[in-house]
Amino acid sequence: MLAPAAMEVPIDGTVSTTLASVNAVHNPRARKLRSAVWQDFTKERRADGNCVAICNHCKKQLTATSRSGTTHLRNHLAICTTTSTRRAGKRRKLIVRRILHNKTSTGQPGDGHASGEDNDNDSTHFDQELSRQDLARMIVQHGYRFSIVDDLGFRKFVKNLQPQFSMVSYDIVRADSMAIYESERLKLQDVLLKTPCRVSMSVDMWRSSTQMDYLCLTCHYIDHSGDEWKLRKKILNFVHVEEHFTANQIANLILEKLQQWGIERKVASVVLDNCTNGDIVAAELLRVMQPRRLLLLNGNLFHVRSCAHILNLTVEESLEQTSDIINRVREMIQNVKFSQERLQKFLDTAKLLQIDQKLLVLDSPNNWPSTYLMFDSACYYHDVLVRLAEQEANYAAFLTAKEWADVKALTEILDALNNTMEKFPVEIPTANLYFNDMCEIQVLLNTWRNSPSPVVAQVAGRMLKKFEGYWDLTRPVMAFASILDPRYKMKSIEYFFQLIYGNDQFTAKATIEAIKQSFTSLCNEYEHSADSLKNPAVLFYAGNSSSCMSSVYNTGNDSKTFSRITLSDARRGLDQYIQESSSGQSFKSDLDLYLEEAVYRQKEGNQDNFDILGWWKSFAAKYPVLSQMARDILAIPVSIIPLDSEARVLNEYLSTMDPSTVEGLVCAQDWLRGDTEVANSDGHADDKVPRGDELIVAPN
Repeated sequence: MLAPAAMEVPIDGTVSTTLASVNAVHNPRARKLRSAVWQDFTKERRADGNCVAICNHCKKQLTATSRSGTTHLRNHLAICTTTSTRRAGKRRKLIVRRILHNKTSTGQPGDGHASGEDNDNDSTHFDQELSRQDLARMIVQHGYRFSIVDDLGFRKFVKNLQPQFSMVSYDIVRADSMAIYESERLKLQDVLLKTPCRVSMSVDMWRSSTQMDYLCLTCHYIDHSGDEWKLRKKILNFVHVEEHFTANQIANLILEKLQQWGIERKVASVVLDNCTNGDIVAAELLRVMQPRRLLLLNGNLFHVRSCAHILNLTVEESLEQTSDIINRVREMIQNVKFSQERLQKFLDTAKLLQIDQKLLVLDSPNNWPSTYLMFDSACYYHDVLVRLAEQEANYAAFLTAKEWADVKALTEILDALNNTMEKFPVEIPTANLYFNDMCEIQVLLNTWRNSPSPVVAQVAGRMLKKFEGYWDLTRPVMAFASILDPRYKMKSIEYFFQLIYGNDQFTAKATIEAIKQSFTSLCNEYEHSADSLKNPAVLFYAGNSSSCMSSVYNTGNDSKTFSRITLSDARRGLDQYIQESSSGQSFKSDLDLYLEEAVYRQKEGNQDNFDILGWWKSFAAKYPVLSQMARDILAIPVSIIPLDSEARVLNEYLSTMDPSTVEGLVCAQDWLRGDTEVANSDGHADDKVPRGDELIVAPN
């Protein structure tokens, strides 16, 4: 409904315009003017007995009868130019008066309060302590130098922005930053201790520019504290280790840190791709933790490798046997790029053959994706390079026809592997994403192994042997994650394993059955574990209402009191109860119910955009045991991209710090990244993009 427009009272010659103040004639029945709008209007009565409201600013007269209300008066104030102008000027004068008062008052820095009537407006309140904490948080969050507080330009900027702020020293801002680290550490520890699901770990070795080694321990878990399930990745420790540390010492250090965080009983898996002697470290961790019966499937899922690391190892070790052809291509491109005369011939020939210009790539040793790009660019300019070879028949740097055939064949293999690698850079990915891709790689390698091209068959055979050796360690975890993907369930496993084993269908069926049996055993562990019963998210109907309620209310020594029971707790087993009582069948496990239902098909959109965590959150009540498994398995970091050794080097600024300060800054910056994500959601700049003096210490 539109508000009534402000109406000015017409005054003509036939009506007396003599006004009398309302207060001049006493009327005991008159109502008191309670609305705040009357602070800007004066109510007066005309000679004819009607009342008008006169604007105190522009002197316009508006109706003021008992039935006209005050909405039109408020509307007038909104459009009254004189009112807006006076209020703006009054506000500016008020701010100036407060600033002058603060400068000339008691002289105590940071007091920030004016006396008297100005205290009713908190918009100019200044808090020295709060601003000091904000400064330290800014320095930690964005990786600025502690010495920024001594920069004249920064000090001048802060002084102009807030004259009352007393700039702190280098030592104080460093101490405040370490206090932020300690505060955030306690918050994160509380979160991890209260998280009912398991966590997975990844370990990376870093090095400073001063050749000091650091161990980075990162935790991966699914946070369900909010409205959505979110996969989190938090750096727990960034610890200095001596160069002579053995694998056993590294394993003991990891165990010590897990115990300090209180999560040694909650570890699901560990990734040691970038850890020195990772296999030995994993064996030592397994030796200590396995007897305590803390691990899933007695430790069979404990040590895993990331998909990207598997492909990197497979390709790099296999290409070592093809170093001759790689060196030949590298030599040819070097002689073209670094000879001015030959480069000009190359460009002229490309123009003559009407080939669009593309970068002629020279690879970086020990980096197979760059070797692929070098091969790909050489094949792109094949006709140009062949023409140059014809012009310089006596020059041995150019490839022969047979060598060109080998290069093209290897390029096809590397192209398929590189396309798979390019799928991996997903921010904090779940474990289910790349099972199909890894199976496709195994199928292709099987096919290439039987290629009529000798070089393809030879390289593919070596790659397949390497791939299967590394893949066998991680395949169970990724197969479990694929089963927990409602779009595939057992379908991907059945389809790809039949392709992988080809004519050997007996082995294919045995492998499929072994995976299903292992998954069933894991499901049974969750059903019978005491931890599952303590967690309301995994309570399930067990055959009758009394047992269902006992699973809700009675959890041993940690049972809930009736005062803490919620309505959602009382309805945990409803879906299971309806399923069983409606069918009249005996009890079926989560897994039986889950596999009996058809796979989930998205109605529209890209299949790669499927929110698997959102799906399991929605069906947690229906599949309580499987949903708990999903939270643990999907968080295992098999889909992460491990940093290469060149990326795992601290910048010059951090390299000059003592180890305790390095750990505080690296960890605190990682923990404060959540604040940055909130700011980004409000439309601010992306603070995760490195710039300036930021501490580039870990991938986003």
